[in-house]
Amino acid sequence: MKPHIQAATSAAEPPIPLTDLVVNEFLTFWLGNEEYGIEILKVQEIRSYDAITQIANSPEFIKGVINLRGIIVPIIDMRVKFRLSEAAYNQFTAVIILNVAGRVMGIVVDGVSDVITLEEEQMRPAPAMGPVINTEYIIGLGAVDERMLILVDIDKLMSSGDTGFIEQSVN
Repeated sequence: MKPHIQAATSAAEPPIPLTDLVVNEFLTFWLGNEEYGIEILKVQEIRSYDAITQIANSPEFIKGVINLRGIIVPIIDMRVKFRLSEAAYNQFTAVIILNVAGRVMGIVVDGVSDVITLEEEQMRPAPAMGPVINTEYIIGLGAVDERMLILVDIDKLMSSGDTGFIEQSVN
């Protein structure tokens, strides 16, 4: 006879806050005048912007590929992906190498800021913008002192129909 397993929580206990279940550490980076954040656990390494091999007939936001210790890594220019103004690459331009759903890819950003931990009261849900602006890739907004961070769901961004680097799971 199998023992009866009872749920660990009862109706009297409050639910565990979502922020206790997810990582609240983000790598912050700049695109133009805006500061963004991505979950630190997705970051494999940060590199300076270097020569990238272009691939013919690739979408405009794909800068090309690099050879990273024997792994061919696609590089995405986030300025182009987010339809921001053209940027001049300089000594601050960085490539963030990500490991998302088992795929290694890189994103070009204007500069990397730091790693920050956001407390529950510092995070706000993504604003509802209606069909005018696609906020599907935005987890929410983070407030640190006078700074406002746009928190990006890199998994959703890289699995979106136009990017398509990661297959979408069918649930």
